[in-house]
Amino acid sequence: MTYPTRPTRPTRRTRPASPIVQSFAVRIAIGADHAGFSLKEHLKQTLARLGHSIEDLGTTSEASVDYPPICFAVAREVAEGRADRGIVLGGSGQGEQIAANKIAGIRAALCNDLYTARLSREHNDANVLSMGGRVVAFALADAILELWLTTKFEGGRHQRRLDQISAQEKRCNT
Repeated sequence: MTYPTRPTRPTRRTRPASPIVQSFAVRIAIGADHAGFSLKEHLKQTLARLGHSIEDLGTTSEASVDYPPICFAVAREVAEGRADRGIVLGGSGQGEQIAANKIAGIRAALCNDLYTARLSREHNDANVLSMGGRVVAFALADAILELWLTTKFEGGRHQRRLDQISAQEKRCNT
């Protein structure tokens, strides 16, 4: 007995994997408020295992603390070239991203999933990663971090857009 065959659907085109750009150690400035403290401590271990150097800019416990000064400090380390990348952590990561983005030259991205982590690097050349300690579990945070650190900026049309952002930033800071 023969069975009718199902019509085949066209195969979905998949995007090629992002090229890996950073297989070497980078200098990472990291900071968190009380809600991101435990994730910060975990990510410091992950970064050390991956061979990166870490500058911990606080906080040192789960005692309540305001996040803006910590995020400004992390962002300044990156903007002034003392760190290659920065990581800011809080409860949701939203306020931390906003605070870090107040420093000229910073492109902080809130990445609580792999898709936004990849695009933040490919399209926006994000130099500060923000995550929410109350949103992202340790295993996912590790995957986000590793993807974010190894994804290359695509340049091209994306560079043109970053140039427009930089020009506006300069106008606002003069």
